[in-house]
Amino acid sequence: MAVAIVDYGMGNLHSVSKAVERLGCESLVTGDREQILAADSVILPGVGAFGDAMEHLRESGLDTVVKEAAAAGQPLLGICLGMQLLFSSSQEHGSHDGLDILPGSVVRFAPRDGYKVPHMGWNRLSFRQPESPLLEGLEEGHVYFVHSYHVEVGRESNLLAVTDYGHPVTAIVGQGNVFGMQFHPEKSGELGVQLLGNFLKLTRERV
Repeated sequence: MAVAIVDYGMGNLHSVSKAVERLGCESLVTGDREQILAADSVILPGVGAFGDAMEHLRESGLDTVVKEAAAAGQPLLGICLGMQLLFSSSQEHGSHDGLDILPGSVVRFAPRDGYKVPHMGWNRLSFRQPESPLLEGLEEGHVYFVHSYHVEVGRESNLLAVTDYGHPVTAIVGQGNVFGMQFHPEKSGELGVQLLGNFLKLTRERV
């Protein structure tokens, strides 16, 4: 079973790849359209700014490839910035269009007493839809976040888990075969490993 990790020049590719391999799956770091669409599932990582990431995706044609993969039913997981890219738009350093696979927008944290930006560190997940296959068999716990912007979902049914940072913050999303995690599961201890494992279980069930 092969998992394609999309290489568009802005992702934490090595750590994600190693985490996938530790869970017993082949990881393929690639920017090749055919390899991505032939894979059993796709992971879209990301670090950096939303606008830069979308520019890299468009210049390489990988924006279309990711949409094709989602439309074809391949399990797709966006991680950190990669999750944000799945949505319609972002307000990070101007207004930018996203992949528009999921409805919603990315906005900056509003200043709040006692809450620093970026949001950085371990925060507890609160499951909104524990029956989701991504959360199956798991208990709420802490995962590792690093972000200055957060997602306002356009469809409440897509919200699988939140964390609290002065207000509920989107942490995990899901719609059909498309999922996203705002945090880094590969850096989030046992719960992160379990979440990534559940995504890979969905991949195995499809194969």
